[in-house]
Amino acid sequence: MGKRRIVSPTVTRKDRLPPGQHWIQYPIVYDIVERVPDVDIKKYRFKVWGEVENPLELTYEEVLRLPSVEVVADFHCVTRWSVREILWEGVPTQEIIKLAKPKEDAKYVFVYCLEGYTTNLPYEFFAKEDSLLAYKMFGEPIPKEHGYPLRLVVPQLYAWKSAKYVWGIEFRKEDRPGYWEERGYHMVGDPWKEQRFWGD
Repeated sequence: MGKRRIVSPTVTRKDRLPPGQHWIQYPIVYDIVERVPDVDIKKYRFKVWGEVENPLELTYEEVLRLPSVEVVADFHCVTRWSVREILWEGVPTQEIIKLAKPKEDAKYVFVYCLEGYTTNLPYEFFAKEDSLLAYKMFGEPIPKEHGYPLRLVVPQLYAWKSAKYVWGIEFRKEDRPGYWEERGYHMVGDPWKEQRFWGD
């Protein structure tokens, strides 16, 4: 029996290509540092804390043993390119929610990454069925430049919310701007509403 596969609404909606976007073949790599540090996977820990009943701290091997899914989703960058139907595999964010048990007042998620990047998003987008913590891309271990060891993939928001090199997830009562949000990017980032920058 094959792994459960989810087709993201980004693929099936009638207005599939958001306004201002154009299709390209493969995602362009962007980073906030010139060289992403190597990961000692034996020392790596994935942590979840904040407004939760059950904080988590997992090794990479423990993450790999969690229930997993495949997600087919389009990918939309705020710099106006989009890629059709990327195949991701990993742990659905709904599984993290089930394990960590966020409290009722957890309205936002703040994401921490190994190279210093951060981003924020509303809980409702983190909890979407097609959101996941991916460790595979197109059936292979996710390449370092695309987010190894874990990439948060949130297909229904612009790709800067799909943070690479993730090590921590904090559930919060109040919103807080991440790296690009502090530099003027939108606090939500819905591609179909063209929420690129504050005020959009």
